[in-house]
Amino acid sequence: MNKHQIITQQIKSDGFLPLFYHPSASICIAIVKALYEGGVRCIEFTNRGENALSNFKELLQLKKQDFPDLLLGIGTIKNEQEAEAYTQAGADFLISPCFDQKISGFANEANMLWMPGCMTPSEINAASNNGHKFIKLFPGNVLQAQFISAIKPVFADVDFMVTGGVTNEIDNLKTWFKAGAVAVGLGRNLIRDSWQDTDDFSVLRKDAASLRQKVQTARAY
Repeated sequence: MNKHQIITQQIKSDGFLPLFYHPSASICIAIVKALYEGGVRCIEFTNRGENALSNFKELLQLKKQDFPDLLLGIGTIKNEQEAEAYTQAGADFLISPCFDQKISGFANEANMLWMPGCMTPSEINAASNNGHKFIKLFPGNVLQAQFISAIKPVFADVDFMVTGGVTNEIDNLKTWFKAGAVAVGLGRNLIRDSWQDTDDFSVLRKDAASLRQKVQTARAY
C-alpha cells in the first residue's frame, strides 16, 4: 500500500479520528501521549491558533523520537499557503472544513493525502472528480445521518468521515456507522478543554481505549 492507503486504512480500521488544538505545547504533547497510550495511531491536530504551527512541529518531533508509527495530520487548512507550510513541516495528511480548488491542486501536485470538508452533493462531486476519495462530512450535526444514507449510493467510491455532532455514546456512534460513515471525528467530546488545568491525563487514555471498544461495538449493529 502507498502512504495514502496506509493512512486511510488506519482511520477506517480505528473508526475514529481524535482532533484537537491547544495553545500550550506541553499540553499538546501530554494529549498525544495519552491518546497513543490509549491505542490511537492516527491524530488530527487543528490549525486554530497562533501557536498551531510551532506546536505541531513539537508534536512531529515527539513522533519522530517516541512514536514512529503514529500518523499525525493537520486540520482546519483553509488555503494553499497553510497546506504548503504544514506539508513542509512534515504533516502526514491534510484536512479542511471545505473544498478549495487551490488546496486540491497543491495536494495532488505534492502527492499529499487531503480530506476536504463537504456538505453538498456538488462539493462532494467536485472533490471526487479531483481525485479526493476520502471526504469529511461537516458539520455532521447539521447534515444528520440521513444525509449520508441518501448520498452514499450516489458516491459509492467515496469514503465518508463525519465530524461535528459526534459523541462517544454507543447510540450516537451506531447512527453514523449504520448510515454509511467509515469513521467519525471527535474533538471536545473526547478531549476536554478542562484538561488544560491538570497534569493527569489518565482519563483521556482510558476514554480513548474505551472509545475504540465502543466503535467496534457500534459497527457490529
